Amino acid sequence: MTVVTTDRLVIREWTDAPADLDRIYDIYSRHEVMRWLGGGKGRLTDPAEAAERLASWHGRHAPYAGRYGLWAVEVRDSGVVAGSVLLKPLPGADGVTPTEDIEVGWHLHPDAWRHGYATEAARAVVAREFTAGGARVYAVVAPGNDASMAVCRRLGMTHLGRRTDWYGGVEVETFVLDAPSRA
Repeated sequence: MTVVTTDRLVIREWTDAPADLDRIYDIYSRHEVMRWLGGGKGRLTDPAEAAERLASWHGRHAPYAGRYGLWAVEVRDSGVVAGSVLLKPLPGADGVTPTEDIEVGWHLHPDAWRHGYATEAARAVVAREFTAGGARVYAVVAPGNDASMAVCRRLGMTHLGRRTDWYGGVEVETFVLDAPSRA
């Protein structure tokens, strides 16, 4: 199912098709990707884990009826999945319970870095959220992840500094973007 499209990208549900599962494994088994996601915890070590990861994403986001999720970012011209983009409630101080704060994020394969895909995909899902009535979106970035902080700036997000409000109190660089006023 397609969530949103841009000139270059199709943002869609991840599927259990072999190509999607292979790409999930290829992205989420890489140290250079996972080092920024929970300090590398959850890194896939066996291709069979891709199906489990996909099932956990679908289960976690099912209550939101498609408004929130973690989706594949497919490049229109090639059909290759560049990575994932997410829009979801941030987990609170306990690391589990969803808060009212909505997060945008991206996880791209290294072969898709430096093409502007993260910015383009994030901009599309944020615009979709604002159209649906959302008022504010956060991005949380591991300290030192300069590339992701640059994406936040390109999105027009304001840097709030380091905070520990979410993900079980882990310190993250926090950015925010408010919906345009509806005058």
